[in-house]
Amino acid sequence: MAKKVFAEPYRIKVVEPIEMTTQEERHQYIKDAGYNTFLINSKQVYIDLLTDSGTSAMSDNQWSGLMIGDEAYAGSENWFALEKAVKEIYGFKYVTPTHQGRGAENLLSTIMITPDTYVPGNMYFTTTRFHQEHNGATFVDIIIDEAHDSAARHPFKGNVDLSKLQNLIDKVGADKIPYVSLAVTVNMAGGQPVSMENMRQVKELCNKHNISVMFDATRCVENAYFIQEREAGYTNKSIKEIVKEMFSYADGCTMSGKKDCLVNIGGFLAMNDEELYRKSCELVVVYEGMPSYGGMAGRDMEAMARGIYEMVDDDYIEHRIKQVRYLGEKLIEAGVPVVEPIGGHAVFLDARRFLSHIPQEQFPAQALAAAVYLDSGVRCMERGIVSAGRKKDTGENYMPKLELVRVTIPRRVYTLSHMDVVAESIINVFRNRDKIKGMKLVYEAPQLRFFTARFEPLEPWKEWEGTI
Repeated sequence: MAKKVFAEPYRIKVVEPIEMTTQEERHQYIKDAGYNTFLINSKQVYIDLLTDSGTSAMSDNQWSGLMIGDEAYAGSENWFALEKAVKEIYGFKYVTPTHQGRGAENLLSTIMITPDTYVPGNMYFTTTRFHQEHNGATFVDIIIDEAHDSAARHPFKGNVDLSKLQNLIDKVGADKIPYVSLAVTVNMAGGQPVSMENMRQVKELCNKHNISVMFDATRCVENAYFIQEREAGYTNKSIKEIVKEMFSYADGCTMSGKKDCLVNIGGFLAMNDEELYRKSCELVVVYEGMPSYGGMAGRDMEAMARGIYEMVDDDYIEHRIKQVRYLGEKLIEAGVPVVEPIGGHAVFLDARRFLSHIPQEQFPAQALAAAVYLDSGVRCMERGIVSAGRKKDTGENYMPKLELVRVTIPRRVYTLSHMDVVAESIINVFRNRDKIKGMKLVYEAPQLRFFTARFEPLEPWKEWEGTI
């Protein structure tokens, strides 16, 4: 049976021209960037799939909201609009605005974590783990084992393994666990969701031990869609209803508005505990700004408030997921190894299987991201050994089981024709994969090295020049 055709649930009103560079130019650009796609200038990129963070296209409604920006230093009207939206959609009592998600992570970690404690979570995320470790905690991975297997087709690979959580509680004591960090969805696992049943079970277990549950809610709407699609009892519930129930199993959340909230900047820390709220208001003035703007302009708060209502539109999120899935299925049909099931915000190439001839110590995902850019000007990002960083105590590289390249789809930006171009390029690289060689690290920052690290190929790129 032929696949059902689907189209974008919007009309394009404004366009931004993009230009294709030559392969000769891209050779120089990637070399100048130290073979790190983060360091390539945006004008040198044809289709930019580096991240979905802050890269969404805003709606006409959001753009009109910018025109009523109240830039008062305190008590902005736009702040009250944002606060109302968060309380209505997420269901929390209190909200502290921040400039983006990592600002909220900083507040939460600084307030709740004390030295020599443990923060269990369903797989690490780079900035989240940094803030936890920076404040003296040890991150403990409690995700189910299937999440570390790119080929496993478990419908909810983001789930917490309850036995792992219970074992940690038994081992270190509940008083040594300030909170459980639950990501919905799980970025580093390939954008994989958590089931509603698992969220409920985690909350019940934590309640028994008086442990808080804090969500990393960055892509919660994508998680809600997968629950609607895959979990019994939710097929006929709206995305808005599902999101509200999800957060009923949390004591608070950090949120990067730059993803699901469909804006270019902004975030927040939300919670139900008044004491945590009071402390966050005290600390936000140190790191961010007043508790009524948190590093955002009034116009940005208005845009995010409106984006929060737009993000729970069922037609919007259905198209969002289907566009990502469209790209993933084209790659799978061509034999390209990817994380399955396809996640919510990106297609993740499995660099271990894609470049099986390159050992992990030679950064296969970094090499693969550079090769895709060189082939077509499509920019994506490494999510493997480089992103994982080094162990705090020994300085040794973390060696994650997943060595991935994230091909991340911005919201409401590209069409299916762009996805066809991306698929064609990745498939071409895959057919010539034996010509790609490993990399060596020539510079790294002590923290979050993947942003600024620089590399050199172990063998000259010219060996496959003109072939890919």
